[in-house]
Amino acid sequence: MSLRDWYEKHLLPYLLDKACGIDAVSRQRQKVVPLAEGRVLEIGIGTGLNLPHYDSGRVRQIIGLDPGTEMHRLARRRLAQTGLQLELVGLSAERIPYDDASFDTVLVTYSLCTIPDPVAALCEMRRVLKPGGRLVFCEHGRAPEASVQRWQDRLTPLWSTFAGGCHLNRDIPALLAEAGFRSPDLQQMYLPGPRPLMYNYWGTAVAV
Repeated sequence: MSLRDWYEKHLLPYLLDKACGIDAVSRQRQKVVPLAEGRVLEIGIGTGLNLPHYDSGRVRQIIGLDPGTEMHRLARRRLAQTGLQLELVGLSAERIPYDDASFDTVLVTYSLCTIPDPVAALCEMRRVLKPGGRLVFCEHGRAPEASVQRWQDRLTPLWSTFAGGCHLNRDIPALLAEAGFRSPDLQQMYLPGPRPLMYNYWGTAVAV
């Protein structure tokens, strides 16, 4: 096993769990995760940081999609404390293995930054949503100021290497639009912390 493989299998899951579980990010999760309802597909479930925030009275079933199977054991540990029904699938979102119009909600939080082809993944999310279903999202991405954007572009190649493929500079509203979504309630702001890392977008989106 190479040093990189060891890092990604044994250390990265815990680093991501800590970084994505900071208070500011947890507060963002609290805003969006309870909006999920019915049969839910969670994209990039990772270590299960969203699980404590689901409204169990609104959710019938959760399927968690994430190719990082080394993180699934942490997700199962959190699941045991919730009483939710969850199925974990070790695949990326560019090819979602479910029928058209089969989910009431697709939830994606802090994952579009990492998916190799985010537009293809969003098109798949739109495909599996039922008519009237919603994409619920919260993501970090490209900041509005040119000075911060320059830092995001400079940092992303190195950051991506050590942060599991995460990109700091993805334009979340543009990606949603390109994939055929509109977000009538899109919100955005900086969270506390380093500005290149902390510009957030969140809300719900529906197919155009």
